[in-house]
Parts: sequence; C-alpha cells; structure tokens
Amino acid sequence: MPDDTAKKSRITRLELLLVITILLGLSITILFVPEKLGFLNFFYLPTLAAGYAMGRRGGVLTAFASILSVILTAVLFPQKYLNMGVSYTPLTLTMNLLPWGGFLVLAGYTVGYLTEEKKRQYEALRKAYIGVLEILCKLMESVDRYTEAHSVRVANIAMDIAAAMGLGEEEVENVRVAGLLHDIGKFEITTDLLGKAAALTAQERETMMTHTEKGAQIVLKMGDILKEAVPLILAHHDFYIKGMERTQGRKIPLGARIIAVADAYDAIVSDRPYRKGRPPWVALEEIRKGAGTQFDPKVVDAFEKVVARYIVEER
Repeated sequence: MPDDTAKKSRITRLELLLVITILLGLSITILFVPEKLGFLNFFYLPTLAAGYAMGRRGGVLTAFASILSVILTAVLFPQKYLNMGVSYTPLTLTMNLLPWGGFLVLAGYTVGYLTEEKKRQYEALRKAYIGVLEILCKLMESVDRYTEAHSVRVANIAMDIAAAMGLGEEEVENVRVAGLLHDIGKFEITTDLLGKAAALTAQERETMMTHTEKGAQIVLKMGDILKEAVPLILAHHDFYIKGMERTQGRKIPLGARIIAVADAYDAIVSDRPYRKGRPPWVALEEIRKGAGTQFDPKVVDAFEKVVARYIVEER
C-alpha cells in the first residue's frame, strides 16, 4: 500500500512537472516567434493538461499562470511585442489578450470540472458495486450462524489497523473494501464444506484455500472499479515468512497482511462449530506468537493498539 501511495505521488509530481515544463517552454518560445497572438493558442496545451490531471483548481491556476507569463514577457521585453512591423500598443495588446485569457480560464475550469465529475461518477459506481457485494456477502454468511457478519467485522478491524498504521484515507478505504470481499470466493465452495463441524481433511483444506483465487476472479470480472482490492484478496492467506522466501517480503501487499491479522483475530474470538470463541486478549497472544512467521510484525504492533480498545470494550 505505501508503494502504491508513493507511485501515485510520483505520478502526480511528474504531471505537475510536465505542466510547468510546457508552460516555461512556451513562455520562452513566444519571445522568438513573429506572430505572437497566434502562438498564444499553444498555451491551451498546459491548461487543458492541468485541468485533466488536477481538476478545476489545477486548470484555472495554470490558465492564470499562462496569462501572467505572457504579461511578464510583454512587460520585460516590450520590444519583442511592439516592434513587429505592426503597431501594437499596450492598450491594443491588452484588448487582444483579454478574450484569449478569458477563454483560457474557461477551458481550464471546464476540463477540470468534467474530470472531477467523471471521478465522482466513478466513486458512485464503485460504492454501488461495494453495496451489492456487501449484501451478497451477508446473504452468504447468513446461511451459517458461525460466520454471520464475519466479513463486515474483518473489514472494520482491518480498517482500524490501517488507520493506526497511518495510511491515507484512500488506502484505508481500499483495505476496508478488500476486507469486506476477502471471502467472496467461498460462493463457489459447497455449503456442506463451509459448515462442516469436524476438522477439515488435507484435501478439503486445499479446496477451501482456493477461495482466494476464486474471489480475485469474481472481483476482476467487475473491470477496473475494484481492481485495487484484487491483490489484497488474492494474498490475504499468504504467510509472512512464506512471502519473504518467495518475494523478500515486498510483494505481499501491506493491505493483505493487515487483512490476514484482522481475519485471524475474528476467527479466534468468534464461535465455531467445533469450539467456542475466545476472549480478545487470548486472540492477541496467539497473534503475537505468529508475528514474524505468519504475520507482519509491524501490522501486529499496530493491531495491539487497536485490540487494546476492543479489550476495554469487552470488559
């Protein structure tokens, strides 16, 4: 998750750097072209790019920066504007720049607005998908009283851990969504196996473990709406040490390691057909024992802060 955040941050910086570079390049180039008023249309390029990448605020600010750069070049190098074979006075120059500047600001605002509107619609569609899937998860879990509301609880616990680790709002929400959907692959596993009271055989455990891949495939069918949750669903049962041996501990997403702890905690404190649920402090001790072998120690450290509140509430 931090890797995803760093990647998004780098992309944002690159977009901003690209806009600034284009703007500076145009500001210098305009000094050497003969038909400057015609060249002004090229300033739409950074303005539209900023509106698309950064929304209304970015588009409008870039438009004003473009206008300011043209005014500054005209003030600092008036001979470049006034000695062109045409009698350009400051007044006529200003009259020519006003409509251009107005349309430039309008263009930046419009593209930014459309970009933000597209993001809002995307988020609304994403929430609708999550809502439908939450209903399906609750329907699936309602068949077995021992796992009823398990996914909702795991999602809330995972969200608390992610917040305790200082993750951003978007990352915390992605962890919550993946926690909610982490067992959705069990739709494709028979209810007899899901509700079996006795211990599972090796073959049954292997079948049960396929729910991570089945769940990832289900979510993938929704396209890009929930794609960021897929790696978390796929890896939430990977052991931390096993992951280190395979990927040096870097490719098991942090969100999946968070969900692994939340999932284990809820499994321990909840009733099962073959045993009663145990108290939160017992669950905490068991998870501590798995730190560094099954669970990421940093996630366990954050979980301790979260579970302290649960223990107080329990008592």
